[in-house]
Amino acid sequence: MEEENAPAVNTSQPDEEDTMTASESAENGNADVIHVRAVKDNQENTWTFSVTVQHPDQGWDDYADGWDVVTPDGVVLKADPEDPFTRLLLHPHVEEQPFTRAQSGISVPSDVSEVRVRAHDLVDGYGGREILVDLTRASGPGYEVER
Repeated sequence: MEEENAPAVNTSQPDEEDTMTASESAENGNADVIHVRAVKDNQENTWTFSVTVQHPDQGWDDYADGWDVVTPDGVVLKADPEDPFTRLLLHPHVEEQPFTRAQSGISVPSDVSEVRVRAHDLVDGYGGREILVDLTRASGPGYEVER
């Protein structure tokens, strides 16, 4: 039985402490990663990441323009090294919030077991909610993994 004065706990969103560092929370970015699904392609030894982003897109002048998969040492993993992000978002999603986009062909080094997924917006850059994904676990706060 819960105590009458116990604070309410919201379990629908990842705990900010789990997903954001202190320096990132001080940024102005407002493109939030709210869910990540990582699926390993065993034949190719690559991953597909499906990332759900929420951002108050206003049109072509202010929208979420990409998301990244980042290793613990800060390397941004990309299917194409020439791309500016792991997944470039080419247009605003004003009427589709939140939205999910996937990127396949992401090679995660075998010694990396944890990645951070962050989103970027055209005006404010990085700084919104990020999700830390443990690739060795089936699920965690805000993510699921299929191996």
